This record gives sequence, C-alpha cells and structure tokens, in this order.
Amino acid sequence: MDYQGTVIRPPSEAESIIMQVTVGCAHNRCTFCGAYQGVRFRLKDEATVDGDLRYAARHFRHLNRIFLADGDVLILDQHRLAPLLVKIRERLPWVRRIRLYGSGRSLRAKTLAELEALKALGLDRIYLGLESGDDAVLSAVAKGSTAAQMIAAGRRARQAGIFLSVTVLLGLAGVRGSQGHALATAEALNQMAPNQIAALTVMPVPGTPLYHDLRAGRFSLPDWKGILRELKTMLQHLTLDKTQFQANHASNFLPLDCRLARDKEAALARIDQALAGRLPLMPDYLRSL
Repeated sequence: MDYQGTVIRPPSEAESIIMQVTVGCAHNRCTFCGAYQGVRFRLKDEATVDGDLRYAARHFRHLNRIFLADGDVLILDQHRLAPLLVKIRERLPWVRRIRLYGSGRSLRAKTLAELEALKALGLDRIYLGLESGDDAVLSAVAKGSTAAQMIAAGRRARQAGIFLSVTVLLGLAGVRGSQGHALATAEALNQMAPNQIAALTVMPVPGTPLYHDLRAGRFSLPDWKGILRELKTMLQHLTLDKTQFQANHASNFLPLDCRLARDKEAALARIDQALAGRLPLMPDYLRSL
C-alpha cells in the first residue's frame, strides 16, 4: 500500500483496510491539530489508488471494512468519489463497509441525493469532528464552520441513512469557557442526534497555534478536575437515546463507554467517583493522542 506522510485513522478502524486516497486535510487550519503540519492537501493519482486496490485484493481478503484516508476524503467531487466506491465493490467484493472522515464543509457540499447514492455504494459511516457547539470556540480554533452549519451537515448524513460518529474535544475552550463549551456542545449534539459520540481531551501539540497560545499564557488548559466537570456537564445535558457515548480515547483521564440514555446515570456516578478520588485516573505518562 502506498502511504505518504502521517496517516490518521479513528481508533475503531484498527481492523479495517486503510487506503490513502488523499494526502493531508483540505482545511488544515484548526489551531489544535498537528496532524498535517506543512502538508499540502492533494488527491492521489488514480494509478496509485488502483495499485492499492490490487494490493488489497491480494493481501486483505480477511478484512471486510475499508477506511479511506486522509483527513477529509468526502471533499472529493461526486464524479470521483462515487466511481472509487464502485471500484471497491467490484475489486474487493467481500468488503461490506466503507468509512471516511467528513467535515462540515464537505458534508454541506454534498446534496442529500449524492449522500444517498454513496450510501447505496457502500459508504456506511462518516466521522465528523464537531469539536464544540460554541461558535466563539469554533471561531477561536479556526474550525471553518459555525455550530449551525455543523448541525445541518450532521443531520444531512443521518437523513441519508449513514452512521454518524461525532468527535468533541474536552478542554478546547480553556478554563474560562469550559462550562459554556460543555453546554453548547451538548445542545449541538442533541440537535444533530449522531449514532456515536467520541469525547477526546485536548493535548496541545508542539508547533500548533494552540500550543503557542498555551506557552504564551493566552490559553489555559483545565486540570483533570476541570476536564471531568466539563465532561459531566456535557453528559448531564445530553437528551439522546440509543446513542453510543465514548470517552475512552488514550487522551482522556477517565475511560467511559456507555449507551445513552440507558447508562447515563451510571456514567455520571463514575465521574463523581473519580472527582471524589475513589476511582483511579489514567496517569499522564500513559495519555497520548
């Protein structure tokens, strides 16, 4: 397989074929993200992608899922993305599920009919980074979309019948904006109604604007208690049902994996136990992105 630069995938795609279709991220301006520093976004040529499909056909017959990397493959025009999904179905007929990252911008650029067509061709899951439902936070981190735009994008994916996994970032608003960020993010998630929510904790990456702000004293990251209080507020105000809520990424202080609304009270009790010192936290040396 041809891999160029840093290839990022969601943790849940560990058992998938990872095929890099684009290099980098079309937006690549978020102040907290260091994944593609200095990388110019580009589409890989069709010959290279075809070579990867041939390789996958020879070596990955035991894997029935494929994740299309890098940062926002959904940004591809429909006339290029749809034929790619057709090729995957033709050349890897045992693959039943195709997943990729999507942004608010790329989801809004697709019509409902286009998303439904991609769904019919095997696209079953889109990973969307909401990060925050607070417009002030989204602007500060240069996300490139408002909360209303992100909600509309997520709803379009759900309307097309595509499984929607949404990522939010604890600590992104700093100390002062922590609770407002938690409340606004819960409200955005309630309106979006994703199938899955993944809460990660911000870990400023050297070289990023957020890291420079932290070093210069312009940004203050909440401590572990502040992060857990933020997580608690967000979870308290979620009114979703049959949504998987996970805070089990390696960046988090307290692993959570629950089904809303069934397990909500148990998850809140677990947070309270951790705040009271009755549950161990993930030590800093084990936390990572």
